[in-house]
Amino acid sequence: MEKFIAAHQDNIHGVISCVDRIIFKGYSPLSWTDSMMQYLNYNNLLIKDFKSHAQALSHRLRDHGKAVAAQYGRPYFPPEGKYDKEDRAREIIEQDHIDSGLVAVMAARESSPTFQMVGGAGRPRLVPASIPQLCLYYYLLHPEFGLMHIRIQTWLPFTVQIYLNGHDWLARRMTRSGIDYEQLDNCFARISDPVRAQALADEFLRLKWAEILPPFARQVNPLPEACFPQNYYWVTDQAEYATDVMFKNNAVLEPLYEKLLERAIRRFGPKDVLTFLGKKFDGRFTGEQINSMKKRWSGSRVKHWIRKNWMKMYDKFGRVLRVETVFNDPYGFKVLRYGKRNGETIYGWFPLGKGVANLYRYGEIGAAANGNYLNALAVEPDPRPARESLQSLTAPVTRRGHRYGGFNPVKTEDVKIFKAVMNGDFVAFGFQNQDLREALFEPAKSKKTAARLSARTGRLLKKLQVHGLIAKVPRSRRWHVTENGWGIMSAATGFYDIGWSQILDKQAA
Repeated sequence: MEKFIAAHQDNIHGVISCVDRIIFKGYSPLSWTDSMMQYLNYNNLLIKDFKSHAQALSHRLRDHGKAVAAQYGRPYFPPEGKYDKEDRAREIIEQDHIDSGLVAVMAARESSPTFQMVGGAGRPRLVPASIPQLCLYYYLLHPEFGLMHIRIQTWLPFTVQIYLNGHDWLARRMTRSGIDYEQLDNCFARISDPVRAQALADEFLRLKWAEILPPFARQVNPLPEACFPQNYYWVTDQAEYATDVMFKNNAVLEPLYEKLLERAIRRFGPKDVLTFLGKKFDGRFTGEQINSMKKRWSGSRVKHWIRKNWMKMYDKFGRVLRVETVFNDPYGFKVLRYGKRNGETIYGWFPLGKGVANLYRYGEIGAAANGNYLNALAVEPDPRPARESLQSLTAPVTRRGHRYGGFNPVKTEDVKIFKAVMNGDFVAFGFQNQDLREALFEPAKSKKTAARLSARTGRLLKKLQVHGLIAKVPRSRRWHVTENGWGIMSAATGFYDIGWSQILDKQAA
């Protein structure tokens, strides 16, 4: 995010990137039909006994929840009415002055995956089904993770969900490390040492989650191994990776944020978001692609969906600009690991799974995506400082005895070139001859025409380079827009879009 930071470095305290909200899920070995059938056989149970057996275990989990609440003198809320559980937990913490331990146990009736018996030809069988059932939420104020909850469904296979917030964890780590900070809800408005804080935030991604999570499950599921196998398999069900730019005051962020919102909703499409996420756009892509801008209680936010993943930008309390990448379906990304390919075990790039051991990779992808997003927002600086440079843009340039003509910022063809090279698709990786050729010209109908257009584009790239608008990416055939190029071309396209006649009229007045 170097471009964005450079553009606003005088107005910010610093930047911090870390996991925000994260949901882990623990799946038991009985989460699959074949395993459940084996379990019934092992316990000498018939398929018709499944419901009564599951119900008996469900009562034990429900009674355990009530007993735990009574043991610690905390409230148990039956499943009555609808309310925000986290808000209620925070109210209880404030009212009862809780500094650690169990806050409350809250019951809710929710649909969750289980099994049911169906009849038909031959013997009855179990099939997966989602049915309403009692779910228990144990809210804790943990000394390391802060406010968190553990949810367990009280019907086989007793899937467990654990919710944490990385900002709460980081706040406690900074306190122990002597780093001064100002926290507002789940963000930091100021950190005295952002570099040290970032190093701490990165530790969260590599914690030994496979060892940390099982004890939480045992707290809410006391069933012995004879009744229920306890070896849960843990996955990252959802993770939000946030990058916060901490501004010194809202007088700076408020007017800037309005411009960034308009820019993001106007310029960024699905192709851009895929590029920010480090992925190439494929014409065969058929996933859901949506942009939206929504008013929130604290302001507005813009959100870009790509299938089940998305990116968001919003402000926090008028002091923090947040860009966030949310992972729900990571399988379209890659991770470097050992795996099987063509029958051989190799070390290479494989689809990114949900296993908790891969959480560090979520951080790498999220940090890069957020940085690319911010850099793309920085490519349209205030055009006023660049007005003087427009004159040099129109003048011819001579390099090594070869004369290159200037650009005309009021000419439609030249403005089209500027917009093409500043396309958000090229922010992360730059662009090649073919990328620019496809953006400017119709598809070639023959190899001869393609070669002619390729040569024409090559001459155009050289012309852009000698004017200082683009530069070569070292050891590659790719190009990127220079800082000078962003300023000059943004000014030219901005003036063109609002109409040169309006500008000339204002200057004359």
